[in-house]
Amino acid sequence: MKSNELILILDFGGQYNQLIARRVRECNVYSEVVPYHISIEKIKEKNPKGIIFTGGPASVYNEESPMCDKAIFELGIPILGICYGMQLMTHLLGGTVSKANKREYGATSVCITPSSPLFNGFQEINTFLMSHTDFVEKVPEGFSAIGNTDHCPIAAMQNENKKLYGIQFHPEVNLSENGTQVISNFLYQICGCKGDWKMSSFTKDSIVALREKIGDKKVLCALSGGVDSSVAAVLLHKAVGKNLTCIFLDHGLLRKNEGDEVENIFRNQFDINLIRVNVQDRFLSKLSGIIDPEQKRKIIGEEFIRVFEEEAKKIGAVDFLVQGTIYPDVIESGLGKGAVIKSHHNVGGLPDHVDFKEIVEPLRDLFKDEVRKVGLELGIPENLVFRQPFPGPGLAIRIIGDITEDKLNILKDADLIFREEVEKANLGKSINQYFAVLTNLKSVGVMGDERTYDYTVALRAVETTDFMTGVWSKIPYEVLEKVSSRIVNEVKHVNRVVYDITSKPPATIEWE
Repeated sequence: MKSNELILILDFGGQYNQLIARRVRECNVYSEVVPYHISIEKIKEKNPKGIIFTGGPASVYNEESPMCDKAIFELGIPILGICYGMQLMTHLLGGTVSKANKREYGATSVCITPSSPLFNGFQEINTFLMSHTDFVEKVPEGFSAIGNTDHCPIAAMQNENKKLYGIQFHPEVNLSENGTQVISNFLYQICGCKGDWKMSSFTKDSIVALREKIGDKKVLCALSGGVDSSVAAVLLHKAVGKNLTCIFLDHGLLRKNEGDEVENIFRNQFDINLIRVNVQDRFLSKLSGIIDPEQKRKIIGEEFIRVFEEEAKKIGAVDFLVQGTIYPDVIESGLGKGAVIKSHHNVGGLPDHVDFKEIVEPLRDLFKDEVRKVGLELGIPENLVFRQPFPGPGLAIRIIGDITEDKLNILKDADLIFREEVEKANLGKSINQYFAVLTNLKSVGVMGDERTYDYTVALRAVETTDFMTGVWSKIPYEVLEKVSSRIVNEVKHVNRVVYDITSKPPATIEWE
């Protein structure tokens, strides 16, 4: 199902690491994020066409800074080091990295050498995002400088003979003009890639591979109704037909009316075997008094599997459990020694024992926008494919603090109002994700000349192309005013509405 060409992304802890992988795939070359400490043997086994070192917050001179095996430079595989990756390459190969007198951060004019294969087709002056406190003062032997800024004398370097390249800037972010072209040049001009990674071939190959893997065995699919699990379900349905049974677990943490909508779409529109299990009381009991978001995720992941095991026994022998895990879930749940941003209930939250022979995750290697493309390839209606993203643990991580049925009802009503008004204002397609959060904050208010002491609802709306980075959406004031007015007037126990104007990073899209 994967491409014959592979670019390995060595993860050194930078905030844009997933974005680098996404940009490589946009160039029709398959990429995979791996821990920085991956062994030389494993790299040889994967046989990549090229390797990219990501950025990271560390300094190469700190004892605990992430380091890769120096032997990686002797493999004859082209390598591109980005930011910390460039500094690490310099450090390991005998160059000098020093602390900068003036930190560079933001869009910066970079003077480059257009004759370098890395900058083929570029003008001499270009704007790229800089974000560094250390810089390369002296390149290693065999290297030459191919870029500079006013404050960074060596903003890019190359050893053309060994196909080793380093850039101090971040080509993967939108602030870098033509940054994707830098990555494309590395892939095609330096690594010699042909570009055979396309979603249409992924879809067809996946169906064939799943059919061969599963045969006539029984499959149980964990269907939440979200984009990821929906695409996974239809993909499996195309592969094994009626051998697939979808368990739709309605844990009471879904958006308002969503349970009925999911049941109608999959049972009537797709003719998929669907069992709806209503277990709201069970989940609320397990979550009672739980405040920590990681603990919420673990509990929900545990209960998901337990319920599926119980339902599987009712329908007889089931060999495979299918989940809609996608690549950001895997990476954010921690790669090797990398930091865990948040556990995902279908990755880090899995219990130690699962009563199925094997878990199948057909979308595990895909980013969100790639999953949507697969959905369209499968013929899933656009309104389902492009529905609002929804976390696996549901509203449990959109309620700050403990979870009760009353709080759930408050949030469901507030969230519905927000989504209704965004759609009425025809903003739904320009805002990539928008939802309400019930905070654990109560404040004083006045309603009907009486003092109130009620909850604060936070609104979150983000514009993004990849869900790895994002900016808060500048929703018109009149729309926000209408949403606020409706919520405080129509939803009991809410007397204040605030709007989250934090981008990702430093925040995540979800609050928990």
